[in-house]
Amino acid sequence: MNKLTICLLATMLSVLANAETPKAKKPTSQPAGFHELKIGESAPEFELVGIDEETHTLKDYEGADLLMVAFLSNHCPTSQAVEGRIKKIVKDYKGKGLKLIAINPNDPAALRPDELGYSKYNDSFPEMKHHAKEQGFNFPYLYDGDTQKTALAYGCLATPHVMIFDKERKLRYQGRLDDSRYADDAMVTSPDARNAIDALLAGKPVPVEVTKPHGCSTKWIDKRGQLAADNEKWEKGEVEVELIDAKGIAALRKNDTKKVRLFNVWATWCGPCVKEFPELVATSRKFGLRDFEFISISMDDPKELPAVKAFLEKHNAIVHDKLKPSLKAEGRKGNAYVFNEASSDALIQALDPEWPGPIPHTLVVAPGGEVIFRHNGEIDGEELRAKILEHMGRFYVPESEAKP
Repeated sequence: MNKLTICLLATMLSVLANAETPKAKKPTSQPAGFHELKIGESAPEFELVGIDEETHTLKDYEGADLLMVAFLSNHCPTSQAVEGRIKKIVKDYKGKGLKLIAINPNDPAALRPDELGYSKYNDSFPEMKHHAKEQGFNFPYLYDGDTQKTALAYGCLATPHVMIFDKERKLRYQGRLDDSRYADDAMVTSPDARNAIDALLAGKPVPVEVTKPHGCSTKWIDKRGQLAADNEKWEKGEVEVELIDAKGIAALRKNDTKKVRLFNVWATWCGPCVKEFPELVATSRKFGLRDFEFISISMDDPKELPAVKAFLEKHNAIVHDKLKPSLKAEGRKGNAYVFNEASSDALIQALDPEWPGPIPHTLVVAPGGEVIFRHNGEIDGEELRAKILEHMGRFYVPESEAKP
């Protein structure tokens, strides 16, 4: 090998050694096929069933000067908070050239139970009908949860996410409805969608064409795996069970916290108690991301504590991760107890003097101890959750307006 060849090889090796490693593609949290719609792009075609059981297409709205597409959902507190303002837009611009449609993009099977803590309903098509009727929707409400083709084509990031198209169906505004996550209109300081509508109807440029939507992320079908993992965590979780006396129960009943507390007195030998228990666990999971706590008090013989623990773990009555810091601050290991006094009279006086005595007995108290709901006998889970939701509310409220 001559000197020239050696030099050439050395040069090539040096170049290769110092060559920049190709950069990996930036990871994305969006599923395959997701398209971020840009200002000026055409509205993608769609064919979706509405709560009226009719099929809706983009062509059905071609006569409108403006088309507003609002991605909404049943479950999201921010989405629920803007429903009143969206209904008002429909009313205020009636006969002025605007058509408004709402699309639910979510896969209901991709929602964890604790993501439903602000709503009576999941995001399924039948539940869309119930929610829209109860809230008096005055606009078409379409379902995209089975395939999510429309949400992918439009680039739906969250609910709510609003897009406004001109007469030629070119995108002229996209993002949030306005700058408030609260239901009170007085909290809005920047009505972005209204500003865009007014400008377009007046033939003027939209003042702010793009804003960032705020709300609950789109529940894509590929998130079902996360739900499965969450279910597995609950199924394999351990339950801490402690003995408690009337004095300890009185302290819990006082509820000197910010949490709504659900108390249930039960026993492994009580048929109605065993039958209703899954509804109590379902309630605990539903409100797991809110200031809520389910406290179970067993009337089993204290010597049967291991059996109580086994029952609770079999029924997945574990503590939600959000609740653990508050329990630790209160010096508590968990929220499951076995009553360790001989007479139930002291328990009745400590927990609920209006309790007639038999079990199961359920009591829901607000912070400070106010009774929200009480029931003796087997509970109706839907009624229980409705009472709790009625007190806690469907959407966020400013701290100054929060219930004590």
